[in-house]
Amino acid sequence: MKKIIIVMVCIYSLSGFSQTKKDIINSIGLDEVVVSTQRFAKPKRKITQQIESISKKEIEFNNFQSSADVLGNSGTLAVQKSQQGGGSPVIRGFESSRILLLVDGIRMNNLIYRAGHLQNIITVDKNMLENVDVLFGPSSTIHGSDALGGAIYLQTKIAKLLSDTENQKVSGTALTNYNSANQGKSGHLDFNFAGQKWGYLTSFSYNDYGDLKMGKHKNGSNDFFGERPFYVVTKDGIDTKVANDDKYVQKFSGYKQYDFMQKIIFQQNISTRHSINLQFSTTSNIPRYDRLTDLSSNGKFKSAVWNYGPQKRLISSYKLDKKKVFLNSDMNLVASYQNIEESRITRNFGNPTQSSRIEKVSIFAINSDFKTKIGNGDFIYGADVYYDNLNSLGNKKNILTNAESITDSRYPDGKNNTFRAEGFASYSNDINKTASCNVSARAGYTTLNSEILTNFLNLPYTSVSQKNFTYSGAVGIVNNASENTKIGFNLASAFRVANIDDLAKIFESAAGTLIVPNKDLRPEKSVTADLSITFWEGKRFQFENIFYYTRLYDAIITGSFTLNGQSSIVYEGKNSLILANQNQGKGNISGISSTLRSYITKSFLFYGVFNFTHGRVQNAGGNFPLDHVSPFYGKTGFKYESKLVNLDLYMLYNGKKELSNYSPSGEDNLQYAPKNGMPSWETYNLKGSLSLTEQFTVYSGIENVLDIQYRTFASGINASGRSIYLGGKYNF
Repeated sequence: MKKIIIVMVCIYSLSGFSQTKKDIINSIGLDEVVVSTQRFAKPKRKITQQIESISKKEIEFNNFQSSADVLGNSGTLAVQKSQQGGGSPVIRGFESSRILLLVDGIRMNNLIYRAGHLQNIITVDKNMLENVDVLFGPSSTIHGSDALGGAIYLQTKIAKLLSDTENQKVSGTALTNYNSANQGKSGHLDFNFAGQKWGYLTSFSYNDYGDLKMGKHKNGSNDFFGERPFYVVTKDGIDTKVANDDKYVQKFSGYKQYDFMQKIIFQQNISTRHSINLQFSTTSNIPRYDRLTDLSSNGKFKSAVWNYGPQKRLISSYKLDKKKVFLNSDMNLVASYQNIEESRITRNFGNPTQSSRIEKVSIFAINSDFKTKIGNGDFIYGADVYYDNLNSLGNKKNILTNAESITDSRYPDGKNNTFRAEGFASYSNDINKTASCNVSARAGYTTLNSEILTNFLNLPYTSVSQKNFTYSGAVGIVNNASENTKIGFNLASAFRVANIDDLAKIFESAAGTLIVPNKDLRPEKSVTADLSITFWEGKRFQFENIFYYTRLYDAIITGSFTLNGQSSIVYEGKNSLILANQNQGKGNISGISSTLRSYITKSFLFYGVFNFTHGRVQNAGGNFPLDHVSPFYGKTGFKYESKLVNLDLYMLYNGKKELSNYSPSGEDNLQYAPKNGMPSWETYNLKGSLSLTEQFTVYSGIENVLDIQYRTFASGINASGRSIYLGGKYNF
């Protein structure tokens, strides 16, 4: 049965997001679907880029534990994890600072987003989401820097007025669930008060995840790997290596998270609306699991402590929506402030000195969008202004004597800031009855300043400064050749301006290596061509293939470097090889994404997705695999839907990542894979829901039914073993 399913996946290039029936019909119908990633809503039929959406119903049905899991279980993109409390999405071979995260249209990317692996997406709680839109391919023209691979638009629930709620003044949702693999417990409550002109939405979530238990059964003929036979216990300041009672339990991978949101809307009149959006998220310490498993040559653990400190995210924004402001344009104006705190807490095994490195980031932004008509076409234009400020601190403490002192910070300890001011314009129009086109452009100016006050490494300079002119453009055409056929072509450029993390960080990226600042980085740039061909039959069938090719210029890659003429340096008591981020040659990425959705009967859906990406980079040293390029992956399954019962039986799968296809930069984390590379894997999953009343729904299911032991590509922690979950939702 397993081989039959895999063959079907390869032949049909199957598809996707298992949604409710209404959502899937809309996706197949195309005309009814509008998306928010284009700054103003637009019919999907007229959008040239690939866009996939995940609805609130789908998120609730699948019992996801984080926003990263929402994406990773979709089958349309990959997610890397270094710890349970994380998840770094990968779109078409681009990851972290090369893709753009937005929450309610506000950029989450900031001046310390690194090119490695990020866990920031988990700070947006999955229970607060209304939907997630993933925009594949270059998106800089619409959204600015960083969107080389695409953009992920996280839309949280909105406050409603009486006109939106059928005269129900008070409404809300209570959600709760439990997972056996990590003893995970989640609770969520939101309630909306709707008036004629005022609307209030309050939301709160609590998540408590214990240590994650991996699968027990061997993955085909592959060796067992990733088991946790020992861990470190510290008592009275003494570190001891102790045996694990259950080697399948990944000790020190659990964490807690709290999320709060408050939204207020005021409908001043038919043409003017004001909105307030307040969000706060914080976590407990999140152990970086992969670093806690590192062993030295003598078999001792390298680290006794390696935690991400509480990750705090605060967003406050004001939005003004006003129709016909000037030049007959509708306007969206958003002023926002973000405050983010991150930290790393580390201590080597047997060493009483514990180091803490703390980053505090403030982001001020003003975004303006305008939409009007020029002839029969839509003209969208606007401007974005951002100012990011960073305060980076380092201190160390002796856990035996409590003596404290300063130490080197992750980033320069002086003034660190970036400024960006950009304008954009986009025009779309119908060429004839079946075809439409769009053209867009963006241009701007950026500055970066970083100041080194305490020069622990005797760097030959004490400040870093850059100024860059940025630009990008895109042109696309869609031809609905017949009622059952759509052909789209898109050609777009994108850019990513080097930030403080690229230019000025000091970081031990792996044991025995140290990344140091390089003040001479240039922006990365890319050009991508997409061709999409879609066939569908009414509301019962859709088959889509998307082919893409990206050319990457001035790729920023970590490589060997010298400092004061030396190629190595003693750092925290260890001799470390010196590395630095550098512009290294040209890269190319090509791939295909194919989807199919087909209703066998009115209630029985067959679906799936298949993705393949290939990436290489060429520089003076030769031709090498590009980092962050996942092996082929996807999802296929069957879903039954009725008013009372929904069932979903599906398979998630990944191909093998050969040793020769790992990037030499180290970003693919070969040290956390088996000796021959990352094995292929597939898991079988069964999920269901039962609507007991119109208000109350019960969710239950089994993930990784066969309890297979596996790890997703580039990850440093094994995935969940067999997990039985139970949840419930009550609407009032």
